[in-house]
Amino acid sequence: MSNAYLLWKTAHVLSATIVLGTGIGIAFFCFFGTRDALRRVDIGALRTVLRFTVRADALFTAPAVVVQFLTGVMLMTLAGWKLTSPWALASLGLFAFAGVCWLPVVWIQLQLARMAETASSVAQLPARFHALFRWWLALGAMAFPAVVGIVYLMVAKPLRMV
Repeated sequence: MSNAYLLWKTAHVLSATIVLGTGIGIAFFCFFGTRDALRRVDIGALRTVLRFTVRADALFTAPAVVVQFLTGVMLMTLAGWKLTSPWALASLGLFAFAGVCWLPVVWIQLQLARMAETASSVAQLPARFHALFRWWLALGAMAFPAVVGIVYLMVAKPLRMV
């Protein structure tokens, strides 16, 4: 294995760790932080939770997703694996599915943060806030197993699929 391959692989594993770790961390922080702020009727806490949720996705998750894709394609190319193999198509399909779920989640987080910023109190949040929060949760719940599936394929590389 060349040094270049090992460097690409290190970047790939690190970006996968960041995607999975920030995904879990952001979901935990946003879900429980929002729920707690709503329960305590604390608009300031809600604003903080949502502001940092948006920042964390922008600073960590989004760049890691780009690095994940680019390094994955580079590793497949360096290893001589076809991008049309069942393994590659399964990995890319799960990646695309997770992305289709995650992009609306990012938009929803921005909307939730904006609504919290403009509301004078928790009681003034529109019904749309709560509906979007449920969508955020549902989309995240669908994306997470896809990301776990990608990690499984990345590690196991089932020979019948490569």
